[in-house]
Amino acid sequence: MTKGFSIQNSSLRFRIFISMIFLTLVSSVLIGIVAIYQFKEEAKSYHQDRLLRKENSINEHVKFVLDNTSYPLTTENLPLIFKDKIHELSTIHSSQINIHDLEGNLIISSKGNFKVDGTNHSKISDIILKIIRSSPQKRFVDLRLLNGYRFRSAYNYIEDNQFKPLGIINLPYKEETQFYDEEMQSFLIRFGQIFVFVFLIAIVLAYFLSSYITKNIQLISDKIQMTQLNKKNERINVAHASSEILTLIDAYNTMVDQLEESAKKLAQNEREHAWREMAKQVAHEIKNPLTPMRLTVQSFERRFNPEDPNIREKLKDYSNTLIQQIDTMTSVASAFSNFASMPAQENETLNIVETVELALDIFNEDYVTFESSEEEIITTFDRTQIVRIINNLVKNAIQAIPEYEPFPSVKVKIYRTGTDVCIEVKDNGSGIPVEIRNRIFEPQFTTKSSGMGLGLAMIKNMVESYGGNIHFETIIDKGTTFFVKLPITN
Repeated sequence: MTKGFSIQNSSLRFRIFISMIFLTLVSSVLIGIVAIYQFKEEAKSYHQDRLLRKENSINEHVKFVLDNTSYPLTTENLPLIFKDKIHELSTIHSSQINIHDLEGNLIISSKGNFKVDGTNHSKISDIILKIIRSSPQKRFVDLRLLNGYRFRSAYNYIEDNQFKPLGIINLPYKEETQFYDEEMQSFLIRFGQIFVFVFLIAIVLAYFLSSYITKNIQLISDKIQMTQLNKKNERINVAHASSEILTLIDAYNTMVDQLEESAKKLAQNEREHAWREMAKQVAHEIKNPLTPMRLTVQSFERRFNPEDPNIREKLKDYSNTLIQQIDTMTSVASAFSNFASMPAQENETLNIVETVELALDIFNEDYVTFESSEEEIITTFDRTQIVRIINNLVKNAIQAIPEYEPFPSVKVKIYRTGTDVCIEVKDNGSGIPVEIRNRIFEPQFTTKSSGMGLGLAMIKNMVESYGGNIHFETIIDKGTTFFVKLPITN
C-alpha cells in the first residue's frame, strides 16, 4: 500500500531546502504584514495630528473672536457673537463647526442641516458630556465607522478670559484614506514583484546550499550502501568538513576497519564450519552402511553351512551386498579426498528394480518388504546414490516405528508413472508432528538423539540433482510415506 507523503520520511537535503524556502516565505509575509500595519498606523497618526492642528487653529481663532466682540461673554450671546464669523471660520479652516451650549444643545452651526457623517449633531449625547466634564483636558474625540469611512468628532470647551466655560465646540472630521490606500497598493505591487524575484533567488540558493550541506552526508550514505562484508571497503577522506561530519566520517572509517577484521574472522570461521560440515557428512555417509554390513556379516556367520547346496549362490549374494555398500563408502571417501561433491555422480545404465531390491538385502528385519510393478525398469543413474537413498529412507522408517508396535511394517514399492520411476517407502510408525514438518529436509535438523540430521537433506539434494522430487505424507500414530520421483533416462 502506498504511503502518504511525510516530511519526517523525506531526505535531510529536502528538509533543509524546504526549511529555507519556508523561512523566506514567512519572513516576506511578515514584512508585508508589518508594512501594511505601518501604513495604517501612519494614516491614523496623520489624521489624529491633522485634527489636533485644526482644533488648535480654530480654538485660537475662536478666542480671537471672543476677545474682540462687543457682546458680553455669555452662553446666550454665543449665537450673536458667531453669527457672522462661524462661516468665515469654517471656510478658512475647511471644517464644519458646531457650537453647543453647556447642556449639549446645538445653538449655531456652519452647516444648515447639521449632518455631515450621517449623524445628527443637534444634541451631544449625555455620555460624551459626562466624559468632557470629567476629563482633565476637558476634551474628547469620538471615533465612528459609518458606511466604510472613519469619522472623528472633537469636542472641547469654549472659555472666557476667566477660563469659565461658555459652550462646547464640535469639529466633525472625515478621514480621507485614498492617498494612503493608493500608496499602500503601490507598495504591495512593488513588494510583490520584489518578493517573486527574491523567492526565485531563494529557491536557487536553497538548492545549492542544501546540496553543499548534505554533500558529505550523501557521500557517507553512498559509501555505507556500497559497504559489503565480502570485499574490501574504501575509507572516506574529506579535507574540509564540519566537526559533526568529521565525527561521522571517523565513526564510518572505524566501522570499516572493524568490518574488515570481522570479515577475516568470519571467512576463517566459515572455512572451519565447512570442514566440520564435510566431516559430519562423510561420517554420516560412512556410518550408514556399517551397521547393516555388520549385521549382515553376523547373520551370515550364524547361518553359514558348508553343506548347503545353495551355499555358492548365497555367498555370491552376500558378497554383492557387501561390495555394493563398500563401493558407496569408497565413493564418499574419494569425493572427500578430492574436495569434490558428496559424492560425484557416476551414472550407468541399470535395472533400478534390481538395485533397490539388492539394497534392501542388508536389512534383516522381516517386516521390511519389497514390491515392484515390473521386473525391469532400465534407466541411467548413479548406483551408489540410489542405494544411499534407499538406505536412508528405510533406516528412518525403521527408527520411526515405536518399540511397542505389535505389527511393525516397512513397505518399499517401485513402479513406473509415465516417464518417471516412483519409489515409495511406507511405515506404520508414529508419524511426523505438525510443528516440524516444514523442517524435515533442513540440514542438521533431527529428532533423534544420535545422528547429524543430514540424511534427508542429502537425499533431497541428490534427487533434485536428477531433476526429480521428494515429498511425504504423514498421519499421526498411523505412519509416514515418502515418495521419490526420478525421471527415466537412457
